[in-house]
Amino acid sequence: MKIDAHQHFWELNRGDYGWLSPNLGAIYRDFLPDDLEPLISRHDISGTILVQAAPTVAETDFLLKLAERAPFIKGVVGWVDFESPNAPSEIFRLAEHPALVGLRPMIQDISDIDWMLSSRLKPAFNALVKADLTFDALTLPSHLINLLQLLSDHYEMRTVIDHGSKPQIRNQQYSDWAKNIKRIASDTKAFCKLSGLVTEAGPNWTVNDLKPYVSHLLNTFGPHRLIWGSDWPVCTLAASYDRWIEVTHNLLDHLSKEDRLAIMGGNARFAYKLDD
Repeated sequence: MKIDAHQHFWELNRGDYGWLSPNLGAIYRDFLPDDLEPLISRHDISGTILVQAAPTVAETDFLLKLAERAPFIKGVVGWVDFESPNAPSEIFRLAEHPALVGLRPMIQDISDIDWMLSSRLKPAFNALVKADLTFDALTLPSHLINLLQLLSDHYEMRTVIDHGSKPQIRNQQYSDWAKNIKRIASDTKAFCKLSGLVTEAGPNWTVNDLKPYVSHLLNTFGPHRLIWGSDWPVCTLAASYDRWIEVTHNLLDHLSKEDRLAIMGGNARFAYKLDD
């Protein structure tokens, strides 16, 4: 089974997408299951992981309703206010829905670089683990040292790092990111998504721009801890769905068939417990 482990849907009139503005052009419109279904069908992708795009529980409830209507949505990664005293009860409520597979605080948008290490978040992280959910880490390279500490403090937590932690490919900033992502790969059990890289590479990216970063992720996490995702429709700011599929095949064609299948679906099934 091929799985697109990172995609989004949204309806603008919901009003809770603070980052989504008219200056984003082509993605400033509604995106719903009927828009994605022809794309995944064309590439024999059997299912997706639908990831939150707004910091509201209301949006998570909206995504869970979409999952009830669209069978190809195999799991939803939602959002909860980790700082709220009610976070544990909210996590357990949402976890009752069979489609909820994980939670994602939008760490990249939080100004406090140390936010994730705050003691007031521990009840939420403990509830996430108890509910058997996956933590999606939406981080930047500047967060990686703290992320290593967080994952050390919660070693039992299943974690997936989104978009390779967004290396600044367009600025060719490699060494610090490479050093710190390697530490996480070697010292934790985290998975990492092979997704979102084209938007970090800028509008005139080439496959050669991506290769050093993808090679490093392959060398550190290995093919059985990397998870492919499209980041659609955000990816369309830099590449079409078809183009990202083509580039992925180019970047992974030296691997064995078993390893490619793991990255393109098998690892997502394990990281998000889809078989359960």
